[in-house]
Amino acid sequence: MIPGGGQPNMQQLLQQAQQMQQDLARAQEELASTEVEGQAGGGLVKATVNGSGELRALVIDPKAVDPDDTETLADLVVAAVHAANENARQLQQEKLGPLAQGLGGMPGLPF
Repeated sequence: MIPGGGQPNMQQLLQQAQQMQQDLARAQEELASTEVEGQAGGGLVKATVNGSGELRALVIDPKAVDPDDTETLADLVVAAVHAANENARQLQQEKLGPLAQGLGGMPGLPF
């Protein structure tokens, strides 16, 4: 319900929903094409993911490779990927957060 007791303008609600859908699609496309990086071991291992969290590249400095200690290298890889994914989540929040907040401002919708 709209304050004052009137019914929501369905055409206006539909237009707002369509605009938000278009904005969301654009933001998702932008996220998919934006890359962020995470690193571990002082930059010995670097992981690059897109804004959707898809791993795109992994760079391992030869100094990080010790055949007798592959466990540490594995830990560095996991840490770098984790850091990159955290950066991707922050990017998602920046791009999609304002769109999700907009849902609460549409009169007549229970958000």
